[in-house]
Amino acid sequence: MAARESTDRGDARLESGEAWQRLCDQLQRCREIVLGEDVPDSPQMRAEGFRYLTRFLEAGIRSCVSHADPDQPVFCRMIEYGMSWGLDAPDCLYLYAPLRGDRHYRIEGHRGSANHIDVQVNAGHYALGNVGAIETIASVNGQALSIGSDGRFELVLGGAAEDHPDVGNWLPLRDDAGFVLVRQYFDDWENEDPADLEIERIGAAYPAPPPTSAQVAEGLERLETWLARGGALWERMSRSFLGLDPNSLLVHLPEAAGEHSGLAGQAYGIGNFRCEPDQAVLLEFEPPPCHHWSVSLATWYWESVDYATRQSSLNRHQAEIDEDGTFRAVIAHRDPGVANWLDPGGHTLGSIAARFLLADHAPKPRMRVVPLAGVDAELPADTARVGPEERAERLARRRRAVIRRTRV
Repeated sequence: MAARESTDRGDARLESGEAWQRLCDQLQRCREIVLGEDVPDSPQMRAEGFRYLTRFLEAGIRSCVSHADPDQPVFCRMIEYGMSWGLDAPDCLYLYAPLRGDRHYRIEGHRGSANHIDVQVNAGHYALGNVGAIETIASVNGQALSIGSDGRFELVLGGAAEDHPDVGNWLPLRDDAGFVLVRQYFDDWENEDPADLEIERIGAAYPAPPPTSAQVAEGLERLETWLARGGALWERMSRSFLGLDPNSLLVHLPEAAGEHSGLAGQAYGIGNFRCEPDQAVLLEFEPPPCHHWSVSLATWYWESVDYATRQSSLNRHQAEIDEDGTFRAVIAHRDPGVANWLDPGGHTLGSIAARFLLADHAPKPRMRVVPLAGVDAELPADTARVGPEERAERLARRRRAVIRRTRV
């Protein structure tokens, strides 16, 4: 049988190598994120900075090139443990897939047992480097999803609800639909299971056709933009919050959190910590009634401090609350022997994030610096304590839980 003639006539951007050269040139310029003016230059910061660039490049390859075909979408993790960026949430597992507005899609599978799951359809792309240019079209969370007794569900994206009378879950698309983002928030890391989901374009033909020259050229250009504009965005946002008053954390109710790809109903708090080796920073707030809350530490590069082998984050299931209803945590470079230790991973300066999901009010965190040697005198007598052996056991369990959640 004669081979079918290809309709791909080539793309000048690939034929000349221009698209690849532009990408390589931009990758070289990214070194300024690590070596630029005012960037801390300790050996640890240099090492973590260049590692961050490889992680951000990997995330871009996934979302801009290898998982960029809306006619043959496959869920990928564009953020995960070992590929942290954009002030990610240690409690969250993120799934991403591309869309186009003139197609219909089906998401189906087992919901899992994560404390919260949310499916969100968005216009735009993170490569644009502009949060305002990403617009949420629609979303649905696990409390509104129709789920079978066996834990399975089906969700259709696109068309009109009446086009799918036998499907209990539906979300609209628009002409400018760009991607779907699934978030799963875990409370009990050791015992909650992630969802097992698949996405397909309804009516897709198989086998999938080979990629065209234009598609690959567009993907390389999108990746170049991801590195240039996206990298600049996260650097700019990190610097802005690091520039606030030292040891400050402000939380705002989520009036518009779900309009630009943020999680609907989540109050975000962002600030910074500054803690020298002989200091401790005390963080206190009264957790409001809510579906989930957490606090976590991040580096200069807006990547989470290692949260598997370090206790750099705590959520409502993991934290100890004092008898007066207050959450008190100690940021310190050495283990202070308290349950609510937040380990900054050797960073004396970084970001701090707090998240409160479906809260009825925004708490008002308080932060203050005290000498590390005198931290015990600043804490209530009922403060939960943890010895070296228990700490080691907790960290081992924490690592196993993260690896289990993110296992491919």
